Amino acid sequence: MRIDVLNGVNLNVLGRRNPEHYRGLSLDRLETQIYAWAKELGCEARCRQTNSEVEYVEWCHDAAESADGVIVNAGAWAHYNYAIRDALELVTAPIVEVHLSDVDRREEWRRLSVISDLAAERIVGKGQEGYRLALEYLVGAAA
Repeated sequence: MRIDVLNGVNLNVLGRRNPEHYRGLSLDRLETQIYAWAKELGCEARCRQTNSEVEYVEWCHDAAESADGVIVNAGAWAHYNYAIRDALELVTAPIVEVHLSDVDRREEWRRLSVISDLAAERIVGKGQEGYRLALEYLVGAAA
């Protein structure tokens, strides 16, 4: 089972972002943990991060063709980007939307997700643990 983990805009600078929301987590540390969890769960993860909307859309297209599950943390794009939403509509595998911080308790504009209705599961505010929960959900859905 292959799970694509698609991280979006500004997640490459997690370690420099507000520690109240992101707890000093770096993208490298997050990806290392995701790969370890995937191995424990008997699946293969492919982690990708970009600040390019075009590249993110192309990765959604790739996931639609080859992934058995998709974890999406589109960052701020989740709140307004309909091009990414349209690309995710092509994905027939289960999608889990993940946000490290509790976007439902932050600024008003973060409370809307234009992709949440495409997700089989939505996990917010669990930090890096949210990715483990997402992996577990996708592995369980495939069983």
